[in-house]
Amino acid sequence: MIKNIVDLIGRIFLASVFIFEAVDTIKFYEETKATLTELNIVWQQDFLLTSGIIILILGSCLFITGYRTGFATTILLLYWIPATFLVYDFWNFPRGEQRMVIMVFTKNLSVMGGMLILWVNGSKAYSIRKILATTKVR
Repeated sequence: MIKNIVDLIGRIFLASVFIFEAVDTIKFYEETKATLTELNIVWQQDFLLTSGIIILILGSCLFITGYRTGFATTILLLYWIPATFLVYDFWNFPRGEQRMVIMVFTKNLSVMGGMLILWVNGSKAYSIRKILATTKVR
């Protein structure tokens, strides 16, 4: 029982990172576009941002509900890996700024590790997947 509760709490905590990023991107949409321009990402910025927001929200909802966590992990990693290496390229920052950027970079790596663990182990009893699997239809 306690493992099921901890699994649910862990999925909520993991999803919170992506929910916050989606909300932040929506709230600071124009600033995020400016950041993309600074990173020389000028191709279809609105499409990229909107797609990113949808991926973040969809992946978060799937993690929280415990439904299709493998799919959620896949789409979030397809977003999260390039974003991490493009935005937090600590090797290109001045020495004085590297420490903070390395911290965020490694935090993102640990989030990726958490997603992979969820992908491998699946969600436990408090998930839509388990509820659907154990519900008898008459």
